[in-house]
Amino acid sequence: MEPVSPYAERVLDLVERIPPGRVMAYGDIADYLGEGGPRQVGRVMSTWGGGVPWWRVVHADGTPAPGHERRSLAHWHDEGTPLRGERVDMRLARWDGGSPSANFQESG
Repeated sequence: MEPVSPYAERVLDLVERIPPGRVMAYGDIADYLGEGGPRQVGRVMSTWGGGVPWWRVVHADGTPAPGHERRSLAHWHDEGTPLRGERVDMRLARWDGGSPSANFQESG
């Protein structure tokens, strides 16, 4: 396995801070860090994300990483993550990287 880059360390540190019951989208993480993009965050998570709460990182539509649907759903139920069917309710569960109760502002 390749060594963890400083960027990957920043991604993983942020993922470890996401509170139980909350999520961030791949793009949210890149935006918060001010570098990379959703694909770069996805690569970090696929390579080194096994040691952090990976189920708290989702696609912008609230769906989990492919192949991890059942395990993600079990974690979400255990943590009381707001759901809409079998995906995260992003309006209620999205975390902005601030306080555990802070949400992103809805635009529109």
